[in-house]
Amino acid sequence: MSLDPEIKDLEAERRYELHVDGHVAYVEYNNVEGGRLVSKTLVPEELGGRGIASRLAKHVLQDIRDKGLKILPTCTFFAGYIQKHPEEYGDLVQDGYKIVLGLK
Repeated sequence: MSLDPEIKDLEAERRYELHVDGHVAYVEYNNVEGGRLVSKTLVPEELGGRGIASRLAKHVLQDIRDKGLKILPTCTFFAGYIQKHPEEYGDLVQDGYKIVLGLK
């Protein structure tokens, strides 16, 4: 899977952003040893129902994979997304956090 060219990783702000129709959807993260702690996903109400959050999740998870990192999904959306797609993304979850998500 390739990265979505419209989603930008703003490392200084520690967030991924996607601009759509004059609105900004984003995912916040913190860098931790060996990975990224994903803490928040926000999609403006005006963009709801368009698959924006899933689009962001796919991009962020692929970026984490490409960088050889692990994810600690404290964001409820990301945790749920990974739980729905464990065969695709379960390997990206930090080992200790797999138990929290019921992946082990």
